[in-house]
Order: sequence, then C-alpha cells, then structure tokens
Amino acid sequence: MSILFVLLTFLLVISITYFRRGTGNVAVQVKEPNAWARPAAPRISKEQGFDIPKGYCFHPGHTWVLDEGRQNARIGIDSFASSLIGKIERIEVVGLNRWVRQGQKLMSITTEGLTVDLLSPIEGVITSVNHEAIKNPELTTKDPYRDGWICVVKSPELSTNLKNLVTGTLVAPWMQNSLGHVRSLAQTLAPALAQDGGMPVSGLLAQLDPGSQRKLIHEFFLT
Repeated sequence: MSILFVLLTFLLVISITYFRRGTGNVAVQVKEPNAWARPAAPRISKEQGFDIPKGYCFHPGHTWVLDEGRQNARIGIDSFASSLIGKIERIEVVGLNRWVRQGQKLMSITTEGLTVDLLSPIEGVITSVNHEAIKNPELTTKDPYRDGWICVVKSPELSTNLKNLVTGTLVAPWMQNSLGHVRSLAQTLAPALAQDGGMPVSGLLAQLDPGSQRKLIHEFFLT
C-alpha cells in the first residue's frame, strides 16, 4: 500500500511539473510579424514636391526598407524608380531563403524587353515574397510603398545596415538631386523627352537608345 502511495505521489508531481512547463511556454510565446500582410499605410509628407513616407530608409540605388521589428525588414522600389522604369512587365526576386548582401543584386525588373537589376538595401535572408506584386507588377508602380512591396528580409545586422542608407531629412534633398540629375541627362540623351518639373517621364528608360539606357541604369540603379 505504501509503495502504491509513493508511486501515485510521484506521478502527481510529474504531472504538475509538466503542466507548469507547458503553461510557461505558452506565456512567453511571441508571434513573428505577419510577413504576408501589407505594411500599414505610411504617413506621407510633401517635401520639395515629393511624397516622402515617414520611417522608410532608401538605398542610393532606389530601393527602400521599412524596419518592422525583430530583425524583419520589408523592401520595395521607390516612386522615382517606378516612374523612371514605367510599365513593369515582370519582377523576379533572386529566391526564397537566399542570403543577400547589402548592395548585391536582389531582383530583376523587366519592361518592354529591357531588364534592370536592383540592389538589396540590406543584408540578410529573404523570408517571403509578395506574390500579389509578382502576379500583378502594376501594384509596384501604383502603390510602391504599400501594396507594391517586393519581399521581406531577416537581417541580423539591420541596425548597422540602416546607417548606410538615406534617411530622415536627407531623403527629400536626395530625391531632388536624383530628379535634377535625370533631367540633365535627358536633355543630353533625349532632348524631346526632357521636362521642367515633376517626376521623370513615366517609362523614360524604355524610350532611350540602348547606350543611353545603360548610362541611366548605371547612374540611378548602380548596376
């Protein structure tokens, strides 16, 4: 009888320990950000004629990053790039679970037979791709900072990478400089397409001769 009592007591202690551990695990569980959800609508400020989304950081090659916490960052192309490229026919990301370095090729965009490589603004592993934008590339042109996002990257060195990007009050002057530069090049390469203000002529890149295309791609996308 005493042996049975000891066994029952032992089983009771094991059961209590098991359920306490289970409850503890549930209590500390933290959900990862939803990689498939679109980012929240950004706060847009009008600066020097540009719509600048607050909290976004920009690579000099005209891709953007939005830090979503827990080393996750959403990436897309900015409005300057989408205007310069114009109608996007196809978007190809280098691949899921692929490690990319900051400044390395992240995606290719095709327009009217011309393919443009764009660089990764940060370093990390590609954890998800926006299949809606892949199926309907027009989203990237219509809404580059929200529905048109391209992928999510898990970046252990995100805070360090962001220091190499254009942020805050520097964004508007940088955009203005890019616009001034493209106007100057357009006057030289294609005077009929030059303009006085606003974003570049939509699809300007595809309207140039191959040599001029290569020059603009190198100047603005750094590839």
